[in-house]
Parts: sequence; C-alpha cells; structure tokens
Amino acid sequence: MLQIKVFGTKPPCANCKRAEAQAQKAAERFPGQVEVIKLDALGAEAEKFGLMTTPLVVVGEKVVGAGKVVPTEKLISIIENQMGGS
Repeated sequence: MLQIKVFGTKPPCANCKRAEAQAQKAAERFPGQVEVIKLDALGAEAEKFGLMTTPLVVVGEKVVGAGKVVPTEKLISIIENQMGGS
C-alpha cells in the first residue's frame, strides 16, 4: 500500500490541517491502495526526510511538498505516476 505521510506540528497549524485534508481527498480516489499517515514534525522519522518547514508531504519515500499545501489534483497525479499510471 502506498503511503502519504503528512508531517506537521502538534497541535496542528492551519496549513498542516489543510495538507492532511488534501492528502485524504487524494487517497479516497484509490480505495484500499493509498493510506494517509499523520506524523509529528519533531519525530524521528521527520529527520529522515530533512524536514525544515511544515507541512512536509511525502508520497512513498519521495518529498513532494515542504512548507506548503500540496493540492489534491497534484497528489493524485503523483500517486498515479508512482503506481505505474493506474
């Protein structure tokens, strides 16, 4: 299953909430194939992706947005590419 990881602050800022909502909308287009995981920006995994600003959005293991909200349609395109155009 492909993962969208959304790293944000706790409590979440407005952009972190929006980034998670956009990711959820994108994941809904791929039922059973894509899941959204919300992670703490100060957690150990955030270091792996070089987090400097929030929100940080990662699809698979690729950073697709840092310090901005990635729109649903862009996420869908990225997911399709990573899944081989499905």
